[in-house]
Amino acid sequence: MITLAPLQPEHVGHFYKWIKDPEVIEYSLSAFQTMTTEAQIDAWFARTLRDESSLNRGIFTTDTQELLGYAGISGISRLNQSGEYFIFIGEKAHWGRGVGTEVTKQVLALGFTELHLNRIMLTVSEPNVGGVRAYQKAGFKVEGRLREACLRHGQFHDKLIMSVLKAEW
Repeated sequence: MITLAPLQPEHVGHFYKWIKDPEVIEYSLSAFQTMTTEAQIDAWFARTLRDESSLNRGIFTTDTQELLGYAGISGISRLNQSGEYFIFIGEKAHWGRGVGTEVTKQVLALGFTELHLNRIMLTVSEPNVGGVRAYQKAGFKVEGRLREACLRHGQFHDKLIMSVLKAEW
């Protein structure tokens, strides 16, 4: 179904389209909410490719190698053996088809086996019901709530803190 592989500089063009789509970025990085030019996206993408404290992988279809988005683990702490999971699926045609759950499972496998992490956490906007469901299917458990931590469409909503431990995985 999907394959994870390193992002390359030539992949930035996909992000131009995705970041301009309000529906695609609704529950994603706050930084995406303020990027309006290709130059801003280029700068962010270049920083992402250079970030050595993160595992960044493109999400590709196995059969056609179409780029669907990216996922990984940011803020990796070797000392604490922990990091923060993220996923961004830009191709809406692939939403609701199990891609998020499959990607999450593959990134957790990389985090626990190759990076030797003990804990992987995430935050998710509570109204992102599909995201919460995908994370739970992959083994994440809710461990807290950040009240009114996100502002979208003029309204605040809570973000959930979820995590999975290597021993639970």
